[in-house]
Amino acid sequence: MPAVLIVAYGNPFRRDDGVAWRAADALRGKFSKSRVDILCLHQLAPELAETAGRFERLIFVDAASEQTGEPGKIRVEQIRAEAISKNEGAAFGHSLSPAAVLALAANLYGAKPQAFSVTVTGEDFGHGDRLSPSVTAALPDLISRIELLVQAAFSRDSLVPKPGERWTQDLA
Repeated sequence: MPAVLIVAYGNPFRRDDGVAWRAADALRGKFSKSRVDILCLHQLAPELAETAGRFERLIFVDAASEQTGEPGKIRVEQIRAEAISKNEGAAFGHSLSPAAVLALAANLYGAKPQAFSVTVTGEDFGHGDRLSPSVTAALPDLISRIELLVQAAFSRDSLVPKPGERWTQDLA
């Protein structure tokens, strides 16, 4: 079983919302399949908890709304399992947050993988399959950050925090 799971999610037919799928496509073949697995999903659902529970490190990749910053801005954040809100619990058929997926993995399977969220702020979420210029320009940096998180999972000299440490990094 691979040690790292990259979960790219969003809608590839809603312009910048498809950036995670583009990053996943670029990452395929860069890592040994015996060490890294990549999933492309439209949304995070409860069923992902069982899969997530089998990995040591999870990397969730998504587009963020313009409200979270300048278009093209990349943010890497360590995430932890959190209690599932009433809204998430009531809407189990709909999208969950990465923290809720982690909570389900912990509660149902006793799994506590180290997890990170890597997002890029989108500019255009309209219909279409092309990324906006700002997100297109950020794509190589997004891929590089994901590669570093994967490599750090297998490195003893990792600059990535140990489980239990809080870490957030904004990249322009």
